[in-house]
Amino acid sequence: MPGEVAEIALMTEGLRLSETPGHAADSTLAAIVERAKQGDIGAFEQVIDCYQRKVMTTAWRMLGNQEDARDAAQEVFLRAYRYLGGFKLDQDFGGWLYRIIVNVCRDHARKRGSPHRFASFEGEREAGTFESLASDEDVEANAIKSQQRALIVEALDTLSAKERTALVLRDLEGLSTEEVARVLGSSQTTVRSQISSARAKIKQYRDRVTRRRG
Repeated sequence: MPGEVAEIALMTEGLRLSETPGHAADSTLAAIVERAKQGDIGAFEQVIDCYQRKVMTTAWRMLGNQEDARDAAQEVFLRAYRYLGGFKLDQDFGGWLYRIIVNVCRDHARKRGSPHRFASFEGEREAGTFESLASDEDVEANAIKSQQRALIVEALDTLSAKERTALVLRDLEGLSTEEVARVLGSSQTTVRSQISSARAKIKQYRDRVTRRRG
C-alpha cells in the first residue's frame, strides 16, 4: 500500500501548478495584507495580484471550465474584501483565502446544478496552465507524460466532491494534510481517509484503462 500511495502521489505531482502566490515575499505580503485590512485599496489590489493565479487555477480544478472559474475568482475576491476586517493578522492568509475559494466553488456548483468537473487535459495544456512537459528533444517521453496526465485528469472526475476537494488541495495545490483539514473544517484523520480513497480510485481507474488499451 505505501508503494501505491507514492505512485499516485508522483502521478498527481505532474498536474501540480506553482505553489508560489505571486512574487511577494512572506514578510512583504503580510505587510500588504495588513494595509489592505486597514482599508488601503491599493494594497488590496496587490493582494489580488499576488493570489489571482492561485485562486483561478484552484477554482478551475474544482469547477471544470475557465468561464465558471473566472466568475468564481471574482466572487472570491469580493468576499475576501468584504470579510477582510474579520481576518486576524496572526492567521495564515493563504489558508483563510482557500476556505473562501472552497465555499465559493461549492456555492457556484450548487447554483449551476451541475456536478464538479475538471477541465480537460487538452484544454488546460492549450491554455498554458500546465507546466512544460518533457524536453522537445525527447518526443516519446513527452507523449508518455501527456497520456499519463490526461488519464489522471479523467480519473479525477470519478471522485466524490469531498474526495476531489481534498485531493486538489493536498496533491495539486500542495497543502499539507493539516492545512487541508483547517481549510475544510475537518479532522486530519478524515482528510487522510478522503485522500487515500481518492488515490486508490485513481489507481483503479488507471489500471482499468490500461488493461482495456492493452
